[in-house]
Order: sequence, then structure tokens, then C-alpha cells
Amino acid sequence: MRLAFTKMHGLGNDFVVFDAVNQRVVLDETQLRALADRRFGIGCDQVLLVEKPRHAGTEFFYRIFNADGGEVEQCGNGARCFARFVHDKGLSDSDEIAVGSAAGDIRLYLEDGGQVRVNMGRPYLAPHEIPFAADAEAVTYALDVDDRTLEISALSMGNPHAVVVVDDVATAPVATLGPAIERHARFPRRANAGFMALRSPDEIDLRVFERGAGETLACGTGACAAVVAGRLRGMLGERVAVNLPGGTLVVSWAGGEYPVWMTGPAVAVYDGAVDLEDLVRA
Repeated sequence: MRLAFTKMHGLGNDFVVFDAVNQRVVLDETQLRALADRRFGIGCDQVLLVEKPRHAGTEFFYRIFNADGGEVEQCGNGARCFARFVHDKGLSDSDEIAVGSAAGDIRLYLEDGGQVRVNMGRPYLAPHEIPFAADAEAVTYALDVDDRTLEISALSMGNPHAVVVVDDVATAPVATLGPAIERHARFPRRANAGFMALRSPDEIDLRVFERGAGETLACGTGACAAVVAGRLRGMLGERVAVNLPGGTLVVSWAGGEYPVWMTGPAVAVYDGAVDLEDLVRA
């Protein structure tokens, strides 16, 4: 059976998006990995499913699968693409869209100029909420990685993050420390590893090694996590421009129980159709 899809990206963090409201979409790990393969498949960092709502007060349910076939709780760049997709495909005519996800409900706002603003909810800082193995909540933690001790911030934006402050993201050891942090035993569900360099209290540079996907050109939840970490460490103001390899997101957080807000673009690249059986055989 052929399935219609749309290829999209948010600052180069790219997605294959399926309308699972108007067509039946059931994907196993083999099919997901085949879709994400950049040489033999369509190629993407994540596969996104737009499903019918699971509870009142939402218009849709949002599912995210990483390139390795594993399902994850949240994806900020994907959330912006989700909003653009349901609007462009006529699934919703609202400029404010309430969406359920494994990480909880989020609200998406379509703005002028192709920008989408997302209420990402509050950050989760308690170790058991992340989850992260620690005796008590702290602003930073010592993490032993590859015969060295790193100072990290650990938190969840619906998915777990470790944030490391570096002098320069261009020379940060993302390719080596990223996978080591991702699979560290203290993160039982693995973690996204962010490497943040401070430019000023209202601007940072960031590279993110995403669990199950590797380094991506942009990571929305990673940008949110970095700003929260920087705010808690007294380094950043309330509104921060986050420069990622694929472009810039604007993230703001007033602190405490207030939600984190993220604003950035969402772009549809092309529409297509794929036969999953043929794809897997190839």
C-alpha cells in the first residue's frame, strides 16, 4: 500500500510527516529505519505521525520516531512542522492548535512570515522526572564520561537533556562525547546531549547530539533545555537567540513553573508517496 507523506524541516532538522487521520499508518522499526535512510530511503532525522486526538481539549495527537526506529516523547522542531502541516493540509483552520503528545499537551501558534511559536510547557528538573540518576536535584551535576568528569545540567523538556557549556561549539567534541552522554548509565532512557557556548546573556551557540538520530542541524527541545540550563546557572536572560547549525530559534523562559516558549520557522519541502514494502526490500 502506498502512503502519502510530506518532507519538511525546521532549520534543517528534517522530517517525514504522515497524515494518520485520513490514512491508516502503522510503522514498525524496520520500516522507520528504511524511511529515515538517506541513501536508500527518503531520509530524515525523525518520522512524525499526525493522529486523531486521544482526549478532549486537543485537536490531534503527535507521535515522533527517531531515525533508529525508536519512539520518543517530544520534538520541538517537529512540533512547529506539525502545526504547519495540519494547517496547510486543511486538517485545522485554527491559528492556535492544541496537540496531545507522549510528553503531555502542547499549544502551537501559527504566526506571520512562516514562523510558529510553541508553548513547550514547563521544564522538569527533579531527577526522577528527567529521568536521571542523582541523590537530589541540583543546578549542575558531575558526570564521569570517557575518563573525564564533565559538569552538566540535566533536565527534561518532555525528553531528557544533558547540557554542557563549552568555549566554542566549532571545536566541541560532539562526535565523541555526544554518543557517550546519550547512552550514559545515569540516563536510563538515554539523553540528548547539548553543547552550548555563551555569546552574551541574550545569545548562545548550540550543537546537539540527539538520541537515536545523532547530531542534527537543529534541535528545538535542545534549544529550550540549553536556555533553561543557562538561566538556572545565572548566565542568560529571559529571551535568548539560540544559534544552531541550521539557523536561529528564539527561546524565552520566565523561570519557575512558567512554560518555555520557542519560536522558529517550519518549511514544507515536497509531497510524495511511498510503498513501504518496496522500500524495505530495496
